[in-house]
Formats: sequence, C-alpha cells, structure tokens
Amino acid sequence: MIPIRTKYKVYILLVAWAIAGILMIKIARSASDKPEFSRTTIDIGLVVSDVEKAAKFYTQALGFTETGSFEVAAQMASDTGLTNNKSFKVRTFTLAKEPTATNLKIMQIAGSRAVDNQYISSSLGFRYLTVFVTDLAKVVERLKQNGIAPVKPPYHLSGGNNLLILVKDPDGNIIELIGPMQ
Repeated sequence: MIPIRTKYKVYILLVAWAIAGILMIKIARSASDKPEFSRTTIDIGLVVSDVEKAAKFYTQALGFTETGSFEVAAQMASDTGLTNNKSFKVRTFTLAKEPTATNLKIMQIAGSRAVDNQYISSSLGFRYLTVFVTDLAKVVERLKQNGIAPVKPPYHLSGGNNLLILVKDPDGNIIELIGPMQ
C-alpha cells in the first residue's frame, strides 16, 4: 500500500505537469498567432512633379507634419529597381508623431510622367489616399485658406453622420477626407 503522503506528492506532480503542458501549448499557439508584420500601418511613396508645391499642399492645406528626409543614391535606386540609375531625395510626412504612424514619402524624380487622375478609374495603380479627420469643417476651412476647393460638395455617407470630400493635390492625385462636419 502506497502511503498517503506519496500519493499526494504524485497527485501534485501530475497537476503541475498538466498545468505546464497547458501553458506550453498556449505559448506555442500565441507564438504562431503573431502577425508577420512589424507594423500595422503602411507607408506610401508619392512621385510628384514639384516637391515644394506638394510639400506645401500636404502640410499647409491638409495638416501633415514633415518629419524628415533621406537621399536614395543612383546606384541603390538602380540595384533595387526603383529607378533607371537616377538618384532622388525623399521627404517624409505624417499625420501624427507616433512610432507606428503612416508615413507619406514624397519625391521628385527627373523624367517622371503624369498619369490621368480625372477619376480613380482613369489609370491603374494606387489611386487615392483616405484621411480620417475629427472635424471636416476645420479641414475645409484650412483648404479654402490655401486656395483648395473640394472636387464636389460634401457627400453624406450612409450609416452615420460622416461626410466625404474629395480634393486633389497639385498633380491631381485624389485625397478622400472623411469625418463629421462639426
């Protein structure tokens, strides 16, 4: 007959082993559930015809903040397939000073050609940016102060009190502004 103390020790050991197994399974599952992305936002590069005009539009008219710049050497641009051996400077802009905030990267590259931006269906590729705002009236006023008029009057979105306004940057790229009219 096994003494009660030994039975108790075996029971404790089995419970501890079961708990450890459950924890190991949970850790393994959580490790495999990790997203493959280190950030949940994306950065977007925008090639423009006049980087100064674009910077003024995105900062003064839309409210972005310029956060820095960097140079891309011709050799690196060629080696990676970005350009045909043309160097360029990238200026970065953001809507918020947060580590994971989306960056808009604006650059001017010699020889770049414009595309048809009349409608989002006019050309293939990334066609517009969406910017969510807390007060659309304030943004519209800032746009007016900078000589920017919406493409059309505000459009009421279904399912809430948000409005949509489209504006175009100096190269005709479409910016969709969504928010309440406070």
